[in-house]
Amino acid sequence: MRSLRHVTSINDLTNPEVEHVFALASQYLKRLGDKDIPYRIAKSTKAGQGRLLATLFYEPSTRTRLSFESAMLRLGGKTISSADPNASSAAKGESLADSVRMLSNYADAIVVRHKRDGAARLAAEYAHVPIINGGDGAHEHPTQTLGDLFTLRRENATLKNLNVAVAGDLKHGRTIHSLVYALARFGSRIVLMPAPGMGLPEHVRWRLRHEFPGTVVSEADQDKPIDVLYVTRFQAERAANEVSTYPRIDLKFLDDKKFSRARVMHPLPRVNELHIDVDRDARATYFQQAAYAVPVRMALLSTVLGLSEKKFAHYAGGFRKVKEELVEPPAGHGIACANPNCIVHDEIDGKYSANKFYALPSEPPRLRCFYCETDIADVRGAARTRGAAS
Repeated sequence: MRSLRHVTSINDLTNPEVEHVFALASQYLKRLGDKDIPYRIAKSTKAGQGRLLATLFYEPSTRTRLSFESAMLRLGGKTISSADPNASSAAKGESLADSVRMLSNYADAIVVRHKRDGAARLAAEYAHVPIINGGDGAHEHPTQTLGDLFTLRRENATLKNLNVAVAGDLKHGRTIHSLVYALARFGSRIVLMPAPGMGLPEHVRWRLRHEFPGTVVSEADQDKPIDVLYVTRFQAERAANEVSTYPRIDLKFLDDKKFSRARVMHPLPRVNELHIDVDRDARATYFQQAAYAVPVRMALLSTVLGLSEKKFAHYAGGFRKVKEELVEPPAGHGIACANPNCIVHDEIDGKYSANKFYALPSEPPRLRCFYCETDIADVRGAARTRGAAS
């Protein structure tokens, strides 16, 4: 089978590959942009003529699905879409694995959005064309992060040494998980402002702490002005409980001198966490952020499909090189992923996956799920617990 490059995590791309996407997106804006609105694509090219993109969405979407479809159409290609799982074979019980094998015969690339963590990586195991993750559970949303970083680069000229505050639901927000990895890689400083009980998952913090020590600080430890305030909504569809208090960003909040020059970003949609009065403030950047998704996704599709001069290598990891061995415990005797929303626990698609892990060089031993990247922090303890339960 021909070699493929999938984008299931922001860490599937090296920093130079991310920079290539940015350079190509800038070219598209220069050649095809709106002369009156500098962040908007207004024209099309024929580079993707004859190519077809499928968007396979098991969760609601406006910006991600439509911006991908817009990007493919602007490239001169065409799109097909399955945007409502209730109107697809998923309602009949068809697995994601079978859907992507089937859809691989209809399109040249597939964008997948799914409620299960790690679903995009499972799809990549069964597809015969490139898979792009359009958001999988609470795991990651890598192409949103590409658009976010591109926005920061365009608005701030650099990513290095930025103080970026991330506020809201950091626990369930897949956008945040991709973003903090990328910010750390490019040399930004991450200031955590979580809603009560919604801090970064332990395995995300562990990875940042060990790969990029010193890049993450709490708001209480922050002593420098904030360059960017990244706001997220409460992820009610993935959270077990309602919240009584949640940070709300309005002009009064932004009066604090540490936010005096902070650009305000939001992946959208917003609910009540970002007041509409902020829209009129010069610091509001979220609608530009949404518009930049089109040239960025054009650049990504162009590279994945081989339309641009430079193509991605067969595989390259974005994080620093860590010696990781992939292990697959024997069926019925191994340790299961600790994340209940991982694709391996799905009633249907669990049959198409296996509990397999990266063994991390740490003490105590630590396993990272191949699909959703949740860690089992104490492998020995988990093994003892499983043995006792047997």
